[in-house]
Amino acid sequence: MTGKIIKGVGGFYYVHLHNNFIYECKAKGVFRNQNIKPMVGDDVDIDIISEEDKTGNIINIHERTNSLIRPAVSNVSQAIIIFALSNPKPNYNLLDRFLIMMNLQDIKTIICFNKSDLVSEEEIKTVKEIYEKCGYDVVITAANKDSGENGIDILKNILTDKTTVLAGPSGVGKSSIVNAVCPHVDVKTGNISEKIKRGKHTTRHTELMCIGGDTYILDTPGFSSLYIENIEPEDLKYYYNEFEQFEGKCRFNGCIHINEPDCAVKNALSEGIVSKLRYDNYQQLYEELKEKRKW
Repeated sequence: MTGKIIKGVGGFYYVHLHNNFIYECKAKGVFRNQNIKPMVGDDVDIDIISEEDKTGNIINIHERTNSLIRPAVSNVSQAIIIFALSNPKPNYNLLDRFLIMMNLQDIKTIICFNKSDLVSEEEIKTVKEIYEKCGYDVVITAANKDSGENGIDILKNILTDKTTVLAGPSGVGKSSIVNAVCPHVDVKTGNISEKIKRGKHTTRHTELMCIGGDTYILDTPGFSSLYIENIEPEDLKYYYNEFEQFEGKCRFNGCIHINEPDCAVKNALSEGIVSKLRYDNYQQLYEELKEKRKW
């Protein structure tokens, strides 16, 4: 039987099979001998020990397409980063940090701006254009709004048949979006909490939710800061997609687009082709990486 690991706690792995049941499994010793540890998101083959107790053994781990460290999950199709347009106001520097982190790991990222009912159409248009010009898909939602024009159906289509990481700061309405896209989660998860005796206030573990068929979401805890690692300051420019069109057009080869004269990116900035908001974030992150390298 083939399924997907949706949770791992204390050496037990909870595998969701296509019959829509979850089996509590142990990994065979051969994986330890090979220094392989199963991950949430792994597609695995299991031998069933007991149908009544829903227990089994993991006998094979399929090859991973990718794996993330934070959160610890494999075979991610995409990430959706959720920010509110108001209450709280979006921290665009934090948004850019997340986009860079996902770019580093070659994970497609969709931006979702929630609480659109709290701002003007002009504000929505402005922020949407900034990030769409950088090559990102942008979805506008108002998760608490009952109207059919709240963007949730668009999100549902994006999620279908994919494994998606949902992330964003606290207070942006992420829980409302999760509840809206999967009001009737159809996987029978009750037996997990029963077996591992975890309450809702215990340590948070990485856990995938199946919201139908091959559609899985991972809801991550809110965050208020992110630190960019493993990028040299002079390489940061490659993670700003909108700079790519100006490659080779600056006076100097290897232009960093900060202090150099006759810089095509800075010329585009002065002409409004490059977003000042994005460029200011780039400049700030560049200085941060440069200072970090001194340590």
